[in-house]
Amino acid sequence: MSVRLLVGLGNPGPRFRGTRHNVGFDLADRLAAELGAEFSEWKGLGWLAEAALPGEGKLFLAKPGTFMNLSGQMVGRFANYGNIAPEDVLVAFDDIALPLGSVRIRRQGSAGGHKGMVSILEALGTETVPRLRVGVGPTPFGMDAAQFVLDRFKPSERAVLESGMDRALDAARTVLREGVEAAMNRFNKSPEASA
Repeated sequence: MSVRLLVGLGNPGPRFRGTRHNVGFDLADRLAAELGAEFSEWKGLGWLAEAALPGEGKLFLAKPGTFMNLSGQMVGRFANYGNIAPEDVLVAFDDIALPLGSVRIRRQGSAGGHKGMVSILEALGTETVPRLRVGVGPTPFGMDAAQFVLDRFKPSERAVLESGMDRALDAARTVLREGVEAAMNRFNKSPEASA
């Protein structure tokens, strides 16, 4: 296992629970539950959980609590504290450029306009940070994208969302057990992730 830190992005508090912008938090919560790990507050910057993967080593799960645009504060500080290289971090977040429920994995690149990712890349000082993007789009015509990501999912979108979250969880498992390249080959070639 090369990934030692999985970061799920979102905004803290009940106002943002269940919104499009919080699918990263949701993914981190699901993975933590699966691994029997519990989140606890970390230095006033967010929440951290620690899990042991059989035969793979120790994995940390993080949910920055600084609001999306300052996510890099926790990630940068914990990566430095834990001596974790940027390429050993996997960041999971929402992407309005991808259709709802689709999944895409990248080893590196720009933030693509996602402000949480912008903050993390700045904090780590490199674009070589693996990321798992979960599709929550597209933004309805004429609607402000910033408002759209803060909306909750419609009942009619739930089935597609749940299927996408299952797929994202499977992708995260693959990254952890087989590496980013294997996950990219498996999940980026599918019709759901062709965007």
